[in-house]
Amino acid sequence: MREASTELLVEADEDSNVTDLLLERCTKDPFGILYAHKTPNGWLNVTASRFLADVSALAKGLIAGGLNPGDPVAVLSRSSFEWTLVDFAIWMAGGVTVPIYETSSAGQIEWILVDSGARRVFVEDTAKAELVRSVVDKSAALGDDLVTIIRMEHEGEAPHLTSVSAVGTGITDTELERQRSAANLADVASIVYTSGTTGRPKGCEITHGNFVRITRNVIPFLPELLMQPGARTLMFLPLAHVLARAVQVVSMTGGITMGHSAGASGLMDDLGAFKPTFLLAVPRIFEKVYAGAGHKAAMSGKGRLFAAASSTAVEYSTAADLASRGQGTGPGWTLRAKHAVFNKLLYPKVREVFGGAVGYTVSGASPLSLRENHFFHGAGVPVLEGYGLTETTAPCTVNTPSMFRVGTVGIPLPGTTIRIASDGEILVKGIGVFKGYHNNPAATEAAFVDGFFRTGDLGELDQDGFLTITGRKKDLLVTAGGKNIAPAPLEEKLREHQLVGQAVVVGDGKPFVAALIALDPEGLADWCAENKLGALSLQEASTDPRVRAEVQSAVDEANRLVSAAESIRKFDFITSELTEESGHLTPSLKLKRDVVTNDFAKLVEKLYAK
Repeated sequence: MREASTELLVEADEDSNVTDLLLERCTKDPFGILYAHKTPNGWLNVTASRFLADVSALAKGLIAGGLNPGDPVAVLSRSSFEWTLVDFAIWMAGGVTVPIYETSSAGQIEWILVDSGARRVFVEDTAKAELVRSVVDKSAALGDDLVTIIRMEHEGEAPHLTSVSAVGTGITDTELERQRSAANLADVASIVYTSGTTGRPKGCEITHGNFVRITRNVIPFLPELLMQPGARTLMFLPLAHVLARAVQVVSMTGGITMGHSAGASGLMDDLGAFKPTFLLAVPRIFEKVYAGAGHKAAMSGKGRLFAAASSTAVEYSTAADLASRGQGTGPGWTLRAKHAVFNKLLYPKVREVFGGAVGYTVSGASPLSLRENHFFHGAGVPVLEGYGLTETTAPCTVNTPSMFRVGTVGIPLPGTTIRIASDGEILVKGIGVFKGYHNNPAATEAAFVDGFFRTGDLGELDQDGFLTITGRKKDLLVTAGGKNIAPAPLEEKLREHQLVGQAVVVGDGKPFVAALIALDPEGLADWCAENKLGALSLQEASTDPRVRAEVQSAVDEANRLVSAAESIRKFDFITSELTEESGHLTPSLKLKRDVVTNDFAKLVEKLYAK
């Protein structure tokens, strides 16, 4: 199949914008709980009417400070309730939000401020304010431009949220409404900069229409997640990522209570306290949960029991998935009986990690391994994988509770068409496709063909319109023998192993395929404990024969997926962790392949030395 579409479910008023969704929510249920604001004293509920009042007050303060319709305003912060408040206040004042990842370097911050034209910057705290001030003071490109830095902290030196809201008391509701309603669906709501796996980030112009049309159509498309009484979700992905922003707007519109968790360190505690009913995550979270559950079982002497429970979950999910494709009758009686036993003994503990109330999870950004996907489905934490890019306002395909196939990224969203080009590239047309690259018409023109956006990803559509991602065009390796290799399946399989944090398959122009392996520090510590070994550093582990033998077994397992010509012949260890902070992962935890291979070029050369 070369093309698949899903019809639009809901039309949108061309003269509306994102703020109309908030006004509608408040009219429909003013006392409904939109947000749970995490404070030192616990979670504080925020009603729709209270949120609108706070948004309006801050918007009036921005207008009093000279913000005009269409003016860009940057936001540099971890995910938080304040981030959400600022985002909607910028829109309410008629502005354009320019998110900046809180891990961005000084050079990236400067580039985004220069390219977007943002001269107001909301920052998380004093430390971030000092960083931005340093960037501005040293920037020749910004010149003498006045940049106003506003802290999200409510106390201390002004300007901060409270002080900005205070100066807006002289702005009338009429003036606020004039600026709020200035934008329509065709206007830019946000300039979102790509996380930059290669090159300088490009600013994607996301319109009000992108956010509004996706929101109005996704809610009826996923009623099991988004239209359930008491629905709650915890946002811990960075709000600088467009997927998190899209889910934020969807949740607000659907009356779903949203909480925010600042990062991975306190995530598990927050999940237990907040108890979300659905969760947006990335594959690394599922990988960590799976590895952690296995380690905990091993250390309590229940390693074999967990292995049996894991295999049963995978078998159960696989049988059910095949039945949904018309290939079999589903789990047999014996398998159902085994599954029922583990569903009382072990699977509830897995569900409890996610807070105990999760009905569905949504995974994006990169592929989740097939085995782990089946495990979570079988354990009662269904993972609905989806697919999208910054340029598509994130989601353009997704599995739904009633239409899903494990290993695929689902069917097109309403109002979206997926086409597979002759070379296998995925092309997208639809309600989420962005307006273009900011200040970069040449890049915009090159990104489209016949009205479709060129994703750069490779994929296949089955006869029912389910999309499977097979690789990325620029990641394809061609060996010296002319063999085309897609590294992603091998890398995904390797990451299933407890010891492997990241894997980078190499071999472009080389006589064979090889791999760089970065060990996972937590996984290494757990493995050493399970095998009654002393603690090993990453450097020590890289030369330990027992570790090498264990990783070789993971390589052998991965090689079973491919032909001999595509198999990994050699590997070596990167003796440091690959992280966002090290510059080797994007904020959505995608691997920056070119950065890794450049930084560890000598290690690659060593793999091919005679």
